[in-house]
Amino acid sequence: MTAGPIISGQFPAVGVIAGHSVTLHYGNIAGEYAALDDGAMLTDRSVRGRLRLDGPKAAEMLTGLVTNDVLALTPGHGQYAAALSPKGRIIADVRIFSRADHLLVDVPPRARTGFDALVGKYLNPRVVPYVDVSTEMRQLVIAGVAARSILGPAAGITRETLAALASYSHVDAEIGGRPVMIARVPDLEAEGFELFFPADAFGAIWQRLLAGGARPAGLLAWEIARIENGRPEWGIDIDETTIPQEANHDELHAISYTKGCYTGQEVVARIHFRGHVNRHLRGLLLGHNEPASERAPILGHDGKQVGDVRSSALSPRLGAIALIMVRREIEMGSTVLVEGESGRTEGKVVPLPFREE
Repeated sequence: MTAGPIISGQFPAVGVIAGHSVTLHYGNIAGEYAALDDGAMLTDRSVRGRLRLDGPKAAEMLTGLVTNDVLALTPGHGQYAAALSPKGRIIADVRIFSRADHLLVDVPPRARTGFDALVGKYLNPRVVPYVDVSTEMRQLVIAGVAARSILGPAAGITRETLAALASYSHVDAEIGGRPVMIARVPDLEAEGFELFFPADAFGAIWQRLLAGGARPAGLLAWEIARIENGRPEWGIDIDETTIPQEANHDELHAISYTKGCYTGQEVVARIHFRGHVNRHLRGLLLGHNEPASERAPILGHDGKQVGDVRSSALSPRLGAIALIMVRREIEMGSTVLVEGESGRTEGKVVPLPFREE
């Protein structure tokens, strides 16, 4: 995996996620983020994993591994789902796209190893042939108020067609003569579309969208907007200790309670029909310009720990914010304390996604 291309003679700032090189920013994080409101940001998300499942049994077998109903999908549609351990903990949260002759599964970078192991354990390749296409395919996301106006002409699709796409629904098109799958994605508050295409088409598609007015943006600007929208990232906000309902997967439409059996179903169903979880992913407004440290303890006013910080960012709109995992008795609007190296800081617990007050 390589980082993003050089823009206007400037080398992008590079980091590493799950062993893969990624572009963090192009020199102006605030400007890259601002493109959501005055244009469109274009971000390379190829660090995510991509798995192709073939054969008539693909949907039937995959639906037994995830929380959503893959059998209900028809070509051109998709869904968000979680793959669980037998104890109902999240091994990976995935996006599943139903194509004309196969399924495409999109996996967070830090969850790729666990999901690959799950697939290798439970899917018989003679029944459901599958292949990792992470190297053969790349993906970009374009998001912002001008996303449709830029993407539509580049792909030969009307703005109305793009606007009519439901979350995770997708269409096939061409950009610069190269095939591309365009999916509507709800990761950010701003309208966004994820593009999947052959790896050797990356340069042509990237340049065509930049020529149309998109602004290159690194993953740091993307992260600010993701956190604002309350979308969990596996390996940071959620992991193999998290139950789907703790991560707001009901609200994110990741769970079907009417489908057949799947790994971890007993735990999820028991919570839904007869119980509750003891903690939830929530938002935290810190009201100052210092983001909290990942896994910083969160304390009640009695000094006892009630949770911890997961993702944190400095939002141009909201100031310092964080996604936190806190005990269920911590009510919305409560004031809590974040333990930091320089002392304790007050924060206000709020629902997700974040909204300006």
